Amino acid sequence: MTDTATLEAGAATLPDFASGKLFLIAGPCVLESRDLALAISARLGDIGQRLGLPVVFKASYDKANRSSGRSFRGPGLEEGLKILDEVRRESGLAILTDVHSPEQASRAGEVVDILQIPAFLSRQTDLVAAAAATGKTVNIKKAQFMAPRDIAQAVSKARDVAEAQGLATDKILLTERGSCFGYNNLVVDMRSIPIMKETGCPVVFDATHSVQLPGGQGERSGGERQFVPTLAGAAISAGCDGLFMETHPNPDEALSDGPNSWPLDRLEVLLQHLLGLHAVMREQRDMGFLG
Repeated sequence: MTDTATLEAGAATLPDFASGKLFLIAGPCVLESRDLALAISARLGDIGQRLGLPVVFKASYDKANRSSGRSFRGPGLEEGLKILDEVRRESGLAILTDVHSPEQASRAGEVVDILQIPAFLSRQTDLVAAAAATGKTVNIKKAQFMAPRDIAQAVSKARDVAEAQGLATDKILLTERGSCFGYNNLVVDMRSIPIMKETGCPVVFDATHSVQLPGGQGERSGGERQFVPTLAGAAISAGCDGLFMETHPNPDEALSDGPNSWPLDRLEVLLQHLLGLHAVMREQRDMGFLG
């Protein structure tokens, strides 16, 4: 096991998710290599600085829900945490990663800033409770089979644990990532964003997983990344607080979720457009024209 002393907290600072300022959670689906993670995080940091956009770096050390058992899963917990800790130190960005078991939540909580509950596991009480017990921010992704209002039960689980341990009960994000729509397809009901906001938690829209075609290529998922801008813009209009995007320098060669990942060299232009839309929508709400 990695010596915890080598994984002390760096200088990364979490964005103020409740500020009303749009924020971005972005990075490759899975950690493919140390060098690629450092390169992507550096690029994201530069983009965030130029656009005045708070950025959280996202990558998974293990993709435990791949379509095929032969698919690349990542470097694993210990090696992955080493890489994520280095990314945190070098980039200054806060770090988000998935956890799949209570034991992983405790261990990853020693290193990263945000623990993410994968959509398929959002009803797993022990996992949600363990993540909340770390005192770190928890991002709960709404399951593809879950109605928007049902996410309130997962929020209650996390808040109850935090309150029982004397921890802050407001360190919860919720993420909309689409709902099952027949076989190998997802659809996004934009009503889910204001409904999920009824919990009092900031709501993130996952613009890249929402265009995924689960299992659409047999042993792996497909995707329709051309619809990322459309759905991201619609989510901002619906009132989302932040965006989640998987991005890669060469999505067609990515080892996981390539078909739905957004090209890194096209990210800044897209974000400029979305930030402009967010400013307009925020002004409309401030003037009382929108709910």
